[in-house]
Amino acid sequence: MCGRFARFSPAHVFRMLFQLDEFLELPPQYNIAPGQDVYAVRGIVIRDDEQQRAASDTSFEKEVVALKWGFIPFWSKDPSIGSRMINSRSETVAEKPAFKAAFKSRRCLIPTDGFYEWKKQKKGGKQPYFVHMKDEQPFALGGIWDLWKNPDGQNIESFSILTTEPNEVVKPIHKRMPLIIKQEEYDSWLNPDNDVKEVKDLLKPYQAKKMTAYPVSKDVNNPKNKGEENIKPLEEKYKQTTLS
Repeated sequence: MCGRFARFSPAHVFRMLFQLDEFLELPPQYNIAPGQDVYAVRGIVIRDDEQQRAASDTSFEKEVVALKWGFIPFWSKDPSIGSRMINSRSETVAEKPAFKAAFKSRRCLIPTDGFYEWKKQKKGGKQPYFVHMKDEQPFALGGIWDLWKNPDGQNIESFSILTTEPNEVVKPIHKRMPLIIKQEEYDSWLNPDNDVKEVKDLLKPYQAKKMTAYPVSKDVNNPKNKGEENIKPLEEKYKQTTLS
């Protein structure tokens, strides 16, 4: 699964990554947790009147939008369901009633610099690891989003992060990992009009040779701990603690 991640690269790096005209200057976040509002990139179809009549070729634009982490299907009567839908399995996302409509045409990308996974320990408890790219460049997690409205007119746009089988980096840590979309596949993922069969081809573990992971402090277990120390290697943080 994916229950925490970090985003700390400056705005101009994300502008280049997603080929956007602009990206908000956001403060670094080192412990993003479910229930929080998260900035995502999604595709919005642009059709002129002639295209509408012909239902022919379409184009789309990318937009950056804040979405709540925890998927609330449009048909749900209770928004609290979102706390149980922070992830969606890539193997079943196209068939499950809660997710299939969103997977068909409401996909998004979640900008990130790395994510956390927890490894079960023989003596009990779990050890958190920070997983990121070897070149320390940001990347994008694949997600789906939906718009929920209650009878009082309240609107909540929310999202879920897709998960896959783990690659060789994550496998020793956890049995699942978040779906990572390659940069050259961003448009295919975001275009709401793309055929589901084409999109399903993107549902695979990311290349392990480009990734690495290391243990970090269990301080990250508490979402109230939001500082940069969350991503520091455990040995490095221990040395700093003993010297202070």
